[in-house]
Amino acid sequence: MVTAGSATAAGVSPAPLIELRDIRKSYGGKTEGPDGKPLPAVDVLRGVSLSIGAGEFVAIVGASGSGKSTLMHILGCLDHPSAGHYLFAGQDIADFNADELAWLRREAFGFVFQGYHLIATESARENVEVPAIYSGVPVAEREKRAAALLTRLGLGDRLDHRPSQLSGGQQQRVSISRALMNGGHILLADEPTGALDSRSGAEVMLLLEELAEAGHTVILITHDREVAARAHRTIEIRDGQIIADSTGGPVSSGRASLDASTFLASMADGAAHTASWTADTHEALRAAWRVLWINRFRTLLTLLGIIIGVASVIVMLAIGAGTEHQVIEKMASFGTNRMYVIPGGDNPRGPGGTLSEADADLVRQMPNVTASMPFLQGNVTVRYSNIDVQVPVWAVTEEASRVLNWKTSRGIFFTGTDEQDLATVILLGKRVREKLFGNTNPVSHYVLVNNVPFQVIGELEEKGATSGDSDDDNVVLMPFSTGSRRILGTTNLSWISVLVDRLDLADQTAQQIADTLEGNHHIRDFEVFNRAASVKAQTETQSTLTLMLGMIAAISLLVGGIGVMNIMLMTVRERTREIGIRIATGARQRDILRQFLTEATLVSGIGGVLGVVFGLLVGASLMAWSVPAIFSVRAILGAFTCALLTGLIFGFMPARKAARLDPVIALASE
Repeated sequence: MVTAGSATAAGVSPAPLIELRDIRKSYGGKTEGPDGKPLPAVDVLRGVSLSIGAGEFVAIVGASGSGKSTLMHILGCLDHPSAGHYLFAGQDIADFNADELAWLRREAFGFVFQGYHLIATESARENVEVPAIYSGVPVAEREKRAAALLTRLGLGDRLDHRPSQLSGGQQQRVSISRALMNGGHILLADEPTGALDSRSGAEVMLLLEELAEAGHTVILITHDREVAARAHRTIEIRDGQIIADSTGGPVSSGRASLDASTFLASMADGAAHTASWTADTHEALRAAWRVLWINRFRTLLTLLGIIIGVASVIVMLAIGAGTEHQVIEKMASFGTNRMYVIPGGDNPRGPGGTLSEADADLVRQMPNVTASMPFLQGNVTVRYSNIDVQVPVWAVTEEASRVLNWKTSRGIFFTGTDEQDLATVILLGKRVREKLFGNTNPVSHYVLVNNVPFQVIGELEEKGATSGDSDDDNVVLMPFSTGSRRILGTTNLSWISVLVDRLDLADQTAQQIADTLEGNHHIRDFEVFNRAASVKAQTETQSTLTLMLGMIAAISLLVGGIGVMNIMLMTVRERTREIGIRIATGARQRDILRQFLTEATLVSGIGGVLGVVFGLLVGASLMAWSVPAIFSVRAILGAFTCALLTGLIFGFMPARKAARLDPVIALASE
């Protein structure tokens, strides 16, 4: 490439780095006025054509409203012309996509604004690092480069100071350092001395002159003709048109910092190269945490909605599950989690049928069957001292405690050894004990059962009447082998009690039992009563109630999500200028989208964690007060996941709004 200095020496015009051909910019023309007709368009730029070579120091001078700031925005790819062509290194930028334009702003341009436009929540060093973040420069490298630039400009002792802690001149030097972070090949300085005192302004102009001498292309936008005179070339603009273009001094004697002939060749790779997903996420989380911490009171108020929502879901589902379990346990004590196989077909004129211990063994092998217990019932006379009582006797196996869900209040249950030895041991129901022993402990005493001595080894817990014509507390239990062979004298079962595992498979299990026994008997001389179905129906009802409780609690989570959206919309409004700054320094739309989505997700994630902790504490307190509650890991994870999704869903609209902001309008916001 022919540099500006060598081209001048050879008498050959340098190849333009930037070329504008008949650029026009209009505003309005589409909005309807009070009479319903479109308002007239306002022409800001009217056919601007100019060329700027690499390494030139150009001043664009004009009064306020002349169009010079609009021209700068177009030169810096922050705005698009309404008509005309903008060629950068010979290529029309109208052919560039959004990512390529962001790359151009990031790698070629550096902006120095009159109002400094520093991010208020970031330190001086972090402000300078912003362009390098979007270029994917590693953290250590960009921190070192930013510190070196600030030290070079006399701010080595102000690296960690925020903009509010710096003077105007210091802020402008931070702005210049930021413009140079990725090379700053083309510096666009918009009234860089306008907000400074004379001394600070002189220092800034000296810096710009040094950068121009070093080969940077400097385009200075100003209304001050004395400032413009410091440039090598002055372009005067009035009413959107160039009225003068004069050379005020020699161009840089050094080689231009940007080789236009090779720069755009790297655009395809450069636009695709950014920080890794991990680095992007880490940076977004760091910035999000900084903003949330600075506005921690407002953040806390937003968190409360998420915390209450998550905690409500966890507690409500835990109470629902605990209540469901409690109901099932109480129902199970009355045998409603069991099935019964009873001899006798459904035809009263058919054969009576019998059931044996072998049938119970066969049923025990069925899927979903936890236990299959032979059951023999009869009536006996029990005598203690001079008291006789007529009571029902149940001859059952050692599985009875589990199958009948019946424990002892005193003493022990008989064992498999008692069953094998035909032991003469017995358990008394509460009412039998009251009739024979009153309030005396019956354990270890002997009674006569049909004149056979039996030792009382335990008393059963009170159960009460399970129907209108029975009272389970008025029975005695003995080993099945003892009852069938020594007391009742028969092995033909009264019924088989079947304990099922999964209630949702109760109907299928009942059908399998019926088919198996019918195949063994070659006739259906029995009936299967599926009382487990009633538990299934009531469990489903309870589950529906639990779900309803969860949905009611989820409304709190929804309200929390609306709070997140509201706070994010407010954040976008407050940080509009920051968004413009990030776009000007090379951020893409997806970078802005990721930043604000990360903030929304971070709020929801923190709220979700605190909500889980709060929900567990509330649930533990309720359990201490004997409120039934069963915590589910799935429910906890589900509530936390819903909190994250709430942040993503309700944060998406504000984040998208932020990503689509016009950078020119964003930079001009207060």
